[in-house]
Amino acid sequence: MDKRYLEQIFSGNEVSNETILELFRFQYANNQVYQDWCNALGRVPEEVTHIEQIPFLPISFFKTRKVVCGDFEPELIFESSGTTQTINSQHLIKDASIYETSFQKGFDLFYGNPKDWCIIGLLPAYLERKNSSLVKMANDLIALSQHSKSGFYLYDFEKLNTTLNELDASGQKTLLLGVTFALLDFAEAFPNKLKSTIIMETGGMKGRKKELTRQEVHEFLHRQLGVLHVHSEYGMTELLSQAYSKGEGRYYCPPWMRVFLRDENDPLTIKKIGQGLINVIDMANVYSCSFIATDDVGIVHDDGSFEVQGRLDNSDLRGCSLLVL
Repeated sequence: MDKRYLEQIFSGNEVSNETILELFRFQYANNQVYQDWCNALGRVPEEVTHIEQIPFLPISFFKTRKVVCGDFEPELIFESSGTTQTINSQHLIKDASIYETSFQKGFDLFYGNPKDWCIIGLLPAYLERKNSSLVKMANDLIALSQHSKSGFYLYDFEKLNTTLNELDASGQKTLLLGVTFALLDFAEAFPNKLKSTIIMETGGMKGRKKELTRQEVHEFLHRQLGVLHVHSEYGMTELLSQAYSKGEGRYYCPPWMRVFLRDENDPLTIKKIGQGLINVIDMANVYSCSFIATDDVGIVHDDGSFEVQGRLDNSDLRGCSLLVL
C-alpha cells in the first residue's frame, strides 16, 4: 500500500467501503496466513463484494503464526501480556510510524492536543516487561505533552497522590492512564476528590484481584477518587488503533476503525448491531491483518459505538482484558 492510502485513512474522514475492500484484496494477495484462512472458508476476493463478506482472522493466529504481509524486518515487535500458562501473541510492525500516527491522531480526535495535558502513566506490570504497545503509546504521549510532571509511576502511590493534588489545585488538565489493578490499589490507598483529572483505565486484572465487572470497577473509582466519569481505552497487541470511552463503558472508534459482531455458533455471519462476539476492522494494520475476530463479547449500537461485556470463557486470560462475564 502506498503513501496515498495512509493519507486517506488518516485524513479524519470515514473510510469508504471500497477502500476497505481494496485493503482486503491487498492482504489476501500478500499475507499467506490470511490467504490460507480465506481459502479454507471459500472466501476469495472475486466473490467478496461487500465488507460484511470479508473473513475475519481469529486473534489466536497471532500466537502461533507470523501474521504479516510480505517479508520484512520489523521496526517494532509488540507482545501481549499473559500468565506463565499462556502463549503470548506477537504483532510484527513493519513501519512504526503507522502506529505512531494512528494513536496520535486518535488521541487528538477524542482529547485534543497532548500539549494541553499533563499525562501520567500508572502501568507498573507493563513497564516491567518488554514490547508493550500500551507502554509505547503512553511513553510517546507523555513526551508529546511536554509537561514537566508528565511521566510514569510504578508503586510510589504517595508521590502520585501528591502530584495529582498539585495539578488538580492548579486546574491543570491531567490524564491518569492506568492499568486496572493499579488504579484500584491507588484509589483504595488514597481516596480523593479530583476535579481536573481524567481517570482512564486500560483493562488488566491479570488474576491479581477478585474479578470485577467494568461497572463495579468504575463505581469504585468514582466513589474513591471523586471523578464524575471513568474513561476507558480499548486496544490490544494485535491492533494498531484504539477506541475510547468517556464514560459508561461505551466506546467510539476513530474513522479508520470499525466494529462488527459475529455469532459464536455461526462466525461467518456478520451483523452491524446487536450482541455477539466482537470483530474489528483496523485499517492501520496495513502490513499484518486488518480483519480481526477477537474473543470479546459485546454490544454494538446503531451509531457504531460498542460495549465490551466480557470474554469467552475458553479463551486465554489476556493482560489487556478487563473482565469476565
